[in-house]
Amino acid sequence: MSAVGAAAGLQQFLVLRYNELKRRLVLRLGSDEVASDALQETWLRLSTRRVADTVVDPWHYLFRMALNASVDLRRSAGRQLSVREVDDLLEVADSAPGPAESAGAQAELEALARVMRELPERRRNILLAVRVEQLTQPEVARRMGISLRLVELELQKAQAYCAARLGR
Repeated sequence: MSAVGAAAGLQQFLVLRYNELKRRLVLRLGSDEVASDALQETWLRLSTRRVADTVVDPWHYLFRMALNASVDLRRSAGRQLSVREVDDLLEVADSAPGPAESAGAQAELEALARVMRELPERRRNILLAVRVEQLTQPEVARRMGISLRLVELELQKAQAYCAARLGR
C-alpha cells in the first residue's frame, strides 16, 4: 500500500473509531475540547504528511499521533505543560486490554459478525477484502471482475449499513 493509501486508510479508520479515540483522549488529556482539537489536527496531519506504508496497529498509531498533536497545539497556544501532563503524555499505554475491555471488544466483534452476515455476499466479500485483507479497491475490482465504481459503491453501502446497525 502506498503512503497515500496508508494515510487514507488511517483517515477512514479515524472516522470509524472517532468516538472511541475521543473518549480515551478525554480521559488521558482531561478535556473534551483538547481531545477534539487533537483529533482534528491528526486528520489534517494525515492529509498533509507522509505516513509509513504499513501501520501494524492503527488504533495505537492514531492515539499516539493525537497525543503528540495535543502537545504541539498546547505549545503553539503558548501554554506550558505541567510536569504531570508531560508524564501522562509520555506514559506508554498498556497495550494489553483489561477484562472489561476484552469483554466489550468480544461483544462488539460478535455484533459486527452478526451484522456482516446480513450483508449480501458480494458486498460482504468486498468489505472483507478491503478491511481485513487490506486490498486496494482497484485490486478488489480486478479480483472480482467488476468495475472500480461498483466496488466503491458496495463498500460505501456496506460501511453505512454496518455503522447504522451498530449505532455508530
